[in-house]
Amino acid sequence: MEHQDAQTTNWTSDELRTIEAAEQREIAPRQREGTLRTPGPIWVVRVGDDLYVRAAYGAGTGWHRVARASREGRIRAGGVEKYVPIEDAGGAVNDQIDAGYRAKYRRYAGSIVDGVTNARAHSTTLELAPRAAGASATTTDFGERS
Repeated sequence: MEHQDAQTTNWTSDELRTIEAAEQREIAPRQREGTLRTPGPIWVVRVGDDLYVRAAYGAGTGWHRVARASREGRIRAGGVEKYVPIEDAGGAVNDQIDAGYRAKYRRYAGSIVDGVTNARAHSTTLELAPRAAGASATTTDFGERS
């Protein structure tokens, strides 16, 4: 997916490897009043040089609803912490994302993985695109405003 926002950039190879390998990953979408929502755990899948997330419990879940409304937040994983624009992903990558979830999270029960690889989950797919360094001057730390 091409990013039209001039302030987005690409993930570095090190960031992609670190996020992909991290045991714990968290997302904190920006809320309406500008603060970050409390970080919550999230399963992240890499397809090529892009990162994707889905809402296992549907589009109405708190973090997902806030992320879709604000279109921005922060991700933290394995020491990488980035402000990210959050974009709806195109349906063309759904099969690749499904395969990524099945491979990466196969140690979990099939019913759990099925929750992020079904048609309902497809509609919740979001892409996380890194923001250029210095692009967000309002957030200095995960969840803290300056």
